[in-house]
Amino acid sequence: MEAERRPERPPAERSSPGQTPEEGAEALAEFAALHGPALRASGVPERYWGRLLHKLEHEVFDAGEVFGIMQVEEVEEEEDEAAREVRKKQPNPGSELCYKVIVTRESGLQAANPNSIFLIDHAWTCRVEHARQQLQQVPGLLHRMANLMGIEFHGELPSAEAVALVLEEMWKFNQTYQLAHGTAEEKMPVWYIMDEFGSRIQHADVPSFATAPFFYMPQQLAYTLLWPLRDLDTGEEVTRDFAHGETDPLIRKCMLLPWAPTDMLDLSSCTPEPPAEHYQAILEENKEKLPLDINPVVHPHNHIFKVYTDVQQVASSLTHPRFTLTQSEADADILFNFSHFKDYRKLSQERPGVLLNQFPCENLLTVKDCLASIARRAGGPEGPPWLPRTFNLRTELPQFVSYFQQRERWGEDNHWICKPWNLARSLDTHVTKSLHSIIRHRESTPKVVSKYIESPVLFLREDVGKVKFDIRYVVLLRSVKPLRLFVYDVFWLRFSNRAFALNDLDDYEKHFTVMNYDPDVVLKQVHCEEFIPEFEKQYPEFPWTDVQAEIFRAFTELFQVACAKPPPLGLCDYPSSRAMYAVDLMLKWDNGPDGKRVMQPQILEVNFNPDCERACSLVNLC
Repeated sequence: MEAERRPERPPAERSSPGQTPEEGAEALAEFAALHGPALRASGVPERYWGRLLHKLEHEVFDAGEVFGIMQVEEVEEEEDEAAREVRKKQPNPGSELCYKVIVTRESGLQAANPNSIFLIDHAWTCRVEHARQQLQQVPGLLHRMANLMGIEFHGELPSAEAVALVLEEMWKFNQTYQLAHGTAEEKMPVWYIMDEFGSRIQHADVPSFATAPFFYMPQQLAYTLLWPLRDLDTGEEVTRDFAHGETDPLIRKCMLLPWAPTDMLDLSSCTPEPPAEHYQAILEENKEKLPLDINPVVHPHNHIFKVYTDVQQVASSLTHPRFTLTQSEADADILFNFSHFKDYRKLSQERPGVLLNQFPCENLLTVKDCLASIARRAGGPEGPPWLPRTFNLRTELPQFVSYFQQRERWGEDNHWICKPWNLARSLDTHVTKSLHSIIRHRESTPKVVSKYIESPVLFLREDVGKVKFDIRYVVLLRSVKPLRLFVYDVFWLRFSNRAFALNDLDDYEKHFTVMNYDPDVVLKQVHCEEFIPEFEKQYPEFPWTDVQAEIFRAFTELFQVACAKPPPLGLCDYPSSRAMYAVDLMLKWDNGPDGKRVMQPQILEVNFNPDCERACSLVNLC
């Protein structure tokens, strides 16, 4: 019995010829300096580092000398229905065939042996948005993935059915890592599937081995490391914990659901607002220091304000004679910062009259999980009608699973959108109706999952058809107490490029509207003065003034609840703060109290320090 390997890999090498002990020690020190933090974070014992370096340098894949893959025949013809149901719930991914990895070396495996660490190759690495395209275009990939996952594959050409099955089943095999450095795009999570050997390793709550992804910088290649947690004899099984690091039994049950189906319908899906300690922890994590109480400074009407800014848009667009730019932060009357300000306490003590373009605790609005939490003050545990039902996957995973299964039982739409807490531009954002996919996305970056708007109000584009669109308003928060909020009535719009339908969920140009960051994608622009009459022509029963009144009502309720409680449960009342936010929203079809169809605003997100280039360009056009 032999572990499967990638055919292009060379046979195992056992030594590093020509290297002196001094050279070996120096190489190991360099390796530890470069990769030690990642290895320690993954829990890889230092006793393995030397042999690991050797195996990486020489691409030594020697697992086949120690382990083997065994096919287990667990199904008997006379099993009854109950036994079949139990078998269906066994945590073996893929088909009904059950594979196990066992120790085959006669001497077994000793955890203290420095050589007892192994490289597992990756059979497929991708970002989720590219998975379908790769399965369709990379020769042999679909066939290999179908075989690995136990999916029947017929014919040579990729069929839509086979691709769809692999895209669903891959969440039982996917693992993830992300790079620590680079652009926002480069740091997005990468998903990978281990080779046939690694993918046959089964789950155990008390595992015999640990695994961890590892990026080897000199080769710019990623592997999975495998090492034992105890000594093993011949014939013992190699297992790993699919919910590694999670100790809460309920959360573990949810995390293991892709492999061990569990009915969670009896669990409440109610998501009340978190306790005060939750918000205090966020404040401490953000290292934000709240200001002291100050009295607002009154400037004479002819005062010329000195503005210090690191925002190029402000520097190039601020032309009003009451303002002048300064290169000295210490001399400024106004600080207009691109990054988040932290030490409000020091500012309030030393320079209370300096105005600032931010409010303490404004992350309650601009971070998606906090936005959902505070919004429940307006609508109860299920949230207000102007916010899609949202769950924090870190803290509310069981409630989400219960809610998903309830909707599934009731035959209700179950399309969801999975979004990072704190990224914009639709980065790492995915539309899916796969519960397994959502559960596994929790393992990458912190995410929320929101009900996808399955019945959006559409806009007819003559060149495309009826498409999704969203609307951005810029709002100015002048003060918290009293609440003074202004809305810039020049809004602007973003459109999808393909006609909307609840299919092809990974088709970006059908389901998303952010098109202005890719030069190869069509950017449809319609000025607000053109949009309003065209919208009213398409929907004569819905005058824009009425629609906008509902939008502004939603804004009012949102900022009321955001400012209703003292910090850190609400935005801090700091008289020297002013802030602009961009509120992105869509309209969806809903039923009013009288049963008539209504356009219900859906606030999608509130953006900190928004890019106002388009607002500046449209100001003279609308």
